[in-house]
Amino acid sequence: MTAEPSGPAFSVHDIPFSTYGSWFGISPVVAQKTYADDLHLVSHQNGMHPVLRFVPLDPTTGERAAPRVSATPGLLTWNHGRGRIDLAYESPDTVRLRGEGLGLRIRAAEDTLTPFTGAYFFRDPVDGSHVYTSYETGRRYRITLLSGTRADASGTEALGSADRGLTVAAAPGGVWEAAVEELDSARRPYASQTTFEQVVTAARNTFAGFADAVAPWRSRNTPAAELAAYVLWSATVRPAGFVTRPAVLMSKHWMDKVWSWDHCFNALALAPGAPALAWDQFSLPFDHQDESGSLPDSVTHSEVLYNYVKPPIHGWALGHLRRRLPQPPDRAELTRTYRRLERWTEFWLTARRAPAADLPHYQHGNDSGWDNATTFDPERVVVTADLAAFLILQMRELACLADELDLPDEAHRWTRTADATQAALLGQLWRGDRFVARGALTGNTWSSSSLLDLMPIALGEHLPEHVTTALAGRIETHLTAYGLATELPSSPHYLSDGYWRGPVWAPAVVLIEDGLRRGGHHRLADDVSTRFRTLCEHHGFAENFDALTGTGLRDRAYTWTASSYLLLAEAHELRLASPAARTSG
Repeated sequence: MTAEPSGPAFSVHDIPFSTYGSWFGISPVVAQKTYADDLHLVSHQNGMHPVLRFVPLDPTTGERAAPRVSATPGLLTWNHGRGRIDLAYESPDTVRLRGEGLGLRIRAAEDTLTPFTGAYFFRDPVDGSHVYTSYETGRRYRITLLSGTRADASGTEALGSADRGLTVAAAPGGVWEAAVEELDSARRPYASQTTFEQVVTAARNTFAGFADAVAPWRSRNTPAAELAAYVLWSATVRPAGFVTRPAVLMSKHWMDKVWSWDHCFNALALAPGAPALAWDQFSLPFDHQDESGSLPDSVTHSEVLYNYVKPPIHGWALGHLRRRLPQPPDRAELTRTYRRLERWTEFWLTARRAPAADLPHYQHGNDSGWDNATTFDPERVVVTADLAAFLILQMRELACLADELDLPDEAHRWTRTADATQAALLGQLWRGDRFVARGALTGNTWSSSSLLDLMPIALGEHLPEHVTTALAGRIETHLTAYGLATELPSSPHYLSDGYWRGPVWAPAVVLIEDGLRRGGHHRLADDVSTRFRTLCEHHGFAENFDALTGTGLRDRAYTWTASSYLLLAEAHELRLASPAARTSG
């Protein structure tokens, strides 16, 4: 066997092996922060569920081998002595396996079958394949042996607890091949149309085309760009269930949803090279906008949640997205988007603004996206400066859209409302050197050591110079060697793995870098960008990072982190090519 690696190598302990469009990946991560000894086929239909366990076997002893696992975008390999097993995606729902010198046991991830859980295993008399039906995913997993021998099949038609599995092997010096498919109910018997080498080549070429489209600017100055592209490509799923469009999940680990602000960063990163996919990312949560105008908190295959919301960064994102798209949306699509954004804005001005209040409020830290930030320690139902700032940017974008759509009265209304909201923000929450938060019910005010209090820098050129300068100075105190700590490291509330109470997070970096640059603080913006890019280049694309060590934390294959790297890296490359250029994140 001669399949050789191509593309960036990565650890499957950090990044699942998957392909564009697939709802499953190959990974040892089988639940939140839970790593198995063996790689599993992990599906994300109806939630995150390990379905099949892949156990490499020493052919001389029949015992479990302990191979070295390596992965590149087109090929996953188990290497052990003179033996190896290769796996590649033939299509989003089918993987091909090939082995030489190693056997493979493909068994159910769980031994127990109940009337509601587990996987039933049987041999299909139609084509001789072996099939698992999973209660958890509601799908079937068909294994077809293409060459070699079926050394053992146990647990077929068994109920209760049993070792359900199929072992495939080959005679000494021989090669075995098999196909594993995820399917709904039934399909024609599997028939191989291509060789394994052709499958690998096609997978590599598909990814290479994606990487060339979304990061054509990459160079030795941006060494993590290709891997960032893989994180996005491999986390993309095709439409199914509540996912109405091709969607980039936040991860094909346990964070397997689209949250209603995360999607904005993926849309921006994809816009120049994959504009249709980018527009789908921006639009997907709006497909589930409710009657109040609210966006859902999150969308995934079998669930749409509305118990919280996410911050209204969508006007900010749409403005950048429209500038980054190669072709603007047509008038009908722009009108539709305008009305959706209008309803989302009205939600904040009505359902989240108390009678006689000038500024809207969050009902919980989760609404801000900064779930447990110290800004929310005194109270949870809070008027914050970041929320007002994002809403001001959103209303200014609505004014621009209304003007383009020949709606002058609406454009004037949005401009007036944005101006009034900004006046209220500065008049009620600015204290000369900082913004404060205010209890929506009590009227109490306070400040914190959270970076959240400094997020109004996103207003950029719209802020008075003295406010921008004061915010920039405070932002600089949050800089560590690895980037912007979300809580001052000197704070008594700082926690190294405290979610939004210390770690570095990608969205805060992008929003702040953009606001600093638009506000004229280019040196600090460059510093913020450089530290974050260096962090990703050395520590990957984790959900967040220890601000003092750089260690990746929580989910280690997070797409908004990869997208944020791509945005900042692209802008850096453009500035190198044209030093006079001042591009936003």
